[in-house]
Amino acid sequence: MFWQTSRFQISLDEPKVMGIVNITPDSFSDGGRHATTASALQHCEQLLSEGAHILDIGGESTRPGSPPVPLEEELARVLPVVRHAVTLGVPVSVDTYKPQVMRAVLDLGADIINDIWALRQPGAAEVVASYPGCGVCLMHMHRDPQTMQVAPMEGDVVAQVLSFLELSAQSVIALGAKKTQIMLDPGIGFGKTVAQNFALLKHQRALLAAGFPLLAGWSRKSSLGAVTDRPVDERMVPSIAAAMLAVEQGASVVRVHDARDTVAALAVLKAMQSA
Repeated sequence: MFWQTSRFQISLDEPKVMGIVNITPDSFSDGGRHATTASALQHCEQLLSEGAHILDIGGESTRPGSPPVPLEEELARVLPVVRHAVTLGVPVSVDTYKPQVMRAVLDLGADIINDIWALRQPGAAEVVASYPGCGVCLMHMHRDPQTMQVAPMEGDVVAQVLSFLELSAQSVIALGAKKTQIMLDPGIGFGKTVAQNFALLKHQRALLAAGFPLLAGWSRKSSLGAVTDRPVDERMVPSIAAAMLAVEQGASVVRVHDARDTVAALAVLKAMQSA
């Protein structure tokens, strides 16, 4: 199995680590630490030195209650970092839902659009479809970042997420995308209760019925804090545990802050599986 992106055909025979680069002052975990171009570029190189396989660059926080970032501000944050990141020899993902940002970063050579709105914003799906071969990650989100945790989902979360992701993928394919370009993300923490997030982890393999590889984004999420009573800056161990469980449940990519230790944990998992 592989994930087709603009410049790379990413083998998914072994799980891949996607390193998070937040160029924001207000992200829930590391807001402000990499908010300048220089610090974000340094962080890109650090993640790669720690073994990350993919970089995921974002210029707008999507934590619960976060306000939207104006288009020009997001472009100013993201474009200088993407311009350099595409020279580092690894796939570059950009976390955005704005079609104007998508077009700008794809023109710079970005490989993947990682969209919390699953290309539901007007014009977004058409942009991705107009760049043959670019990778896309479609995420499930209930409501929007401002309201998603005010009124979380109700009912069977696994069935609802599976149905949404199947329809989202088929919509993109109908516009001309190939199946191999698509990755699906159940959207841990995006409009779900703690119990629903863990139900998605427990039953994650059911989402593979959609026929696409899965990305899991558990790193430092509040649900981990809820069950461990640890603040966000002390959630590395729970994050790695959740990432390993997600891989065991069929995830092909894990999106993480702590690349070095996640890569080490994956090495242990691989050694056990191949013994």
